[in-house]
Amino acid sequence: MIDDLKKINIRSIELRRISLPLVTPFRTSFSTETHRDILLVRVETDDAVGWGECVSGNEPLYSNEYVEGSQQVMIDHLIPRLFAFRSRAMSAHDVAQILRPVKDHRMAKAALEAAILDAQLRENNVSLASHLGSIHELVPSGVSVGIANSLDELVSTVGGYLDEGYARIKLKIEPGWDIEPVRVIRKTFGDQVPLQVDANTAFTREDGPLLAQLDPFNLLLIEQPLPEDDITGHALIARQVRTPICLDESIVSSQVAIDAIERGACSIVNIKAGRVGGYLEAVRIHNVCQQRGVPVWCGGMLETGIGRAMNVALAGLPNFTLTGDISASERFWKQDIVQQSIRLESGQVRLPSGSGAGFEIDGPFLSDVSTSTIRLRSED
Repeated sequence: MIDDLKKINIRSIELRRISLPLVTPFRTSFSTETHRDILLVRVETDDAVGWGECVSGNEPLYSNEYVEGSQQVMIDHLIPRLFAFRSRAMSAHDVAQILRPVKDHRMAKAALEAAILDAQLRENNVSLASHLGSIHELVPSGVSVGIANSLDELVSTVGGYLDEGYARIKLKIEPGWDIEPVRVIRKTFGDQVPLQVDANTAFTREDGPLLAQLDPFNLLLIEQPLPEDDITGHALIARQVRTPICLDESIVSSQVAIDAIERGACSIVNIKAGRVGGYLEAVRIHNVCQQRGVPVWCGGMLETGIGRAMNVALAGLPNFTLTGDISASERFWKQDIVQQSIRLESGQVRLPSGSGAGFEIDGPFLSDVSTSTIRLRSED
């Protein structure tokens, strides 16, 4: 990934909030979501427009970031720093360094970087996939299944997704909804279904023997069983279970990924661009994992077609050897805000073509679901 793109001049940055209902409620160990309050970033340059999507949640439950806070930190601290850089043209590769003085707020930074990168790539007539280093045209598509109200409901939901052709199933788990759901899914659909579980930090160091009860079910991995700051605890759990441990919330940078791998806390890494500060840092995490023989996969954050298209481009890199959570748009949205929604093709999704991230906005529908718009100009 070489920064050989012509630099751009940012004329304005628009922050747009939209409200979209989910097709069905999505329950994890920390919340149940029925709709998303989504913050979009639109960057206008001399010759192009780029879009980014902030993956902050409605509340600070997955991480310490949330939509209202992400918007405020962009307005008060991040965007002014970008505009102060106006003395010379900018590359998306400059964004992380420009914003480095502001601690954390990786999801807000990632959204700004994504919009600038999309605009720069469109201005240079280069696709995001080729710029990041993707080598595939199609990537396998997995689906994340939330905690159900009953085992019968879970079986029905999983069966429906398998009928649709999804290549891998991920079950959300929590204490009390852990061993039995996995046992039932294995008994119902067999060992041939690629299956993994995601705890979203719901367990403790003392739960190693419990999690070891998942070993007989031939799972691909157990994702993030312990709190994000407990790297040592994950290393302890990894020595008690045979199933590979994968880290998600814990991995916020390439340096943290290196530390976690070298300490034996994980043997697989989930990469979410928003969680790590952007797609450029996501590529760096991919690279350090590849160098150490650790496979990666692309996680999802209930994105619209903007973030979903960018995730597909990322998932085309060579070390994304495990099926990611890049489901079709219709998995979450009755209607998407892009014209070319992500669709399932025999258990796979296709990398978007064209310059930038390869999508076009559905302007009328976007206007219908917008709840607020703030436009900041470089001369403000």
